[in-house]
Amino acid sequence: MTLQQLLYFRTAAQLGSFNAAARALHCTQPAVSDQVRRLESELGVSLFARAGRGLTLTSAGRVFLSHAERVTEAADDALASVGRRHAAHERVVTMGTFRNAPYYDIAELATRYCDRNPDARLRLRGQNSYDVARAVQEGDLEAGLVVLPVDDSLLEVRSLFRDEVMFVSADPSLTREPAGVAALASSPLILYDITHGFNDPTRRQLAARAQEAGVLVEPRIEVEHVETALQLVGRGLGGTIAARAVLARAAVPEGVTAVGFAEPFYDFFAVVTRRGVRVSPATTGLLDLVDEWAATVVARL
Repeated sequence: MTLQQLLYFRTAAQLGSFNAAARALHCTQPAVSDQVRRLESELGVSLFARAGRGLTLTSAGRVFLSHAERVTEAADDALASVGRRHAAHERVVTMGTFRNAPYYDIAELATRYCDRNPDARLRLRGQNSYDVARAVQEGDLEAGLVVLPVDDSLLEVRSLFRDEVMFVSADPSLTREPAGVAALASSPLILYDITHGFNDPTRRQLAARAQEAGVLVEPRIEVEHVETALQLVGRGLGGTIAARAVLARAAVPEGVTAVGFAEPFYDFFAVVTRRGVRVSPATTGLLDLVDEWAATVVARL
């Protein structure tokens, strides 16, 4: 049994996948899985129940993890006492963020983290919330900021704030009074996030409302980015939907106005982590600042 085997096992257990552990340890996925297999062979027990791309500790693995943590933490302390730091503890933090995070001042969160952790490296990976949630489920990310709803199987979901979704049009007659889903479905519609279509959480909410109203939502134009949709709205090609924070910061064409829905419609934002998996100390440091960042967003909204 080697210290490297214990370190690789501990990291895989904390992050929930060999791929994520390999990135944190700056090595390859086969190297991590091979060391864990050797450790299991020496112990004569299986430490992980392997299901798909994810890892779940067996009962023996849960017991052994506490011992592995004590040994590797003692080794970390010994290295720190002489000014050395293992590569696994270089503070490189990666978190997934929902696609429109720049409109919610995600730079403020990054700034706060870097101010408190001047030696840290930070990676904020912007994707559709559907992809962020899946990456956390599969162990490719430890944590993510998402728009709900997402598939929450294997996930811990902690709500943060909400933002009202508006109907946006260049036709002032359509924004004089709160919008109805039925009227929205009957007019030319421009929607963004074409790659994910109605897997996108905001689109899923819109589709559910249309279904309840007995109408079908079929966009006239689909694009990838919200600002492209707003530009097309400005050219009179149809209406779109967008959250208040996006409209406050995006380049909205002159003459384009917005109105809320008759039954208010919200994007709900949350932070997700993988259920039952311990988040690394570096990522915990970032998550500790998420509530502060969310409070500044709410104040602005």
